[in-house]
Amino acid sequence: MKTRTFFTSLITLIALVSCDKHQPAADAKPVIRFGHFPNITHVQALVAHHLSRQGKGWYEERLGADVQWFIYNAGPSATEAIFARALDVTYIGPSPVLNAYSKSKGSELRVLAGAANGGSALVTRPAANINSAADLKGKKIATPQLGNTQDVQLRAYLADNGFNISQTGGDAFILPTQNADQLALFQKGELDAAWTVEPWTTRLELEAGAKLLVDDRETNVTLLASSAAFASENPDLAKKLIAAHQELTQWIKEHPAEAKALIKAELTELTKIAPKDELIDKALSRIVLTNEASRASLDQMVISAKKAGFLKDIPALDQLFPKL
Repeated sequence: MKTRTFFTSLITLIALVSCDKHQPAADAKPVIRFGHFPNITHVQALVAHHLSRQGKGWYEERLGADVQWFIYNAGPSATEAIFARALDVTYIGPSPVLNAYSKSKGSELRVLAGAANGGSALVTRPAANINSAADLKGKKIATPQLGNTQDVQLRAYLADNGFNISQTGGDAFILPTQNADQLALFQKGELDAAWTVEPWTTRLELEAGAKLLVDDRETNVTLLASSAAFASENPDLAKKLIAAHQELTQWIKEHPAEAKALIKAELTELTKIAPKDELIDKALSRIVLTNEASRASLDQMVISAKKAGFLKDIPALDQLFPKL
């Protein structure tokens, strides 16, 4: 009996030690899984990510948290990660936010702040002879990803100009193409136009001679958004995050040279190509940094997404903005 009692006690002790090894310490730092894209429209993310690489983490210092950075080509991939509970916070465009909000019937995705306006454009290949919207008929036009903000903007623009567009064809051919691949396809003549974001539009202009057809300076092109669980379960941390983001936006405005150096360094890390100063300067000139998440801009994006066939019914946007 004593032997049996001894082994029972030993097994209990081992189990307790094993469980304790997997329990976070009471004073452990929270971990924030943070997403963004390798776009200059994600200015704050590029700066913050590179500061993290340097051990000078902007968000880490202000939130008392560890930050894990994740890179996506476009918004739908980031919202899929949020649905999979693999991502907490991300810089992202409005269309995938609205699509995810609609898909979840308002239970997922929360907008914490604005980040940038503009920085989005429709550019054309000179040899394609596109001088107006009507000239896009029968053309091959790239967007970063099916259902992302620029994809929706392009589809709505074509619909407004009398085009019949489906997800598989219609009066023009919309080809979801990763930003990094668009330049080579332009140069080969395999794309006629592209609606994308900075720095990719400027790169197409400088390296492929692309011409500007539509220059969008108004859309709230980048938002700071989180999963619904992050906002509801960590309200104090979410408030600190918003404050840190606002402070970062102001710092970038007040320190343009330092910010540009960080942006260039981070883009070099992410794309393995050092962008030219001319490209960064021109791209940044088309972007307006802001902390405001424009309700008017989001309402317009809802209209565009409905025209593009991505949204049918969407709950009122009130829940999209958490009360913190």
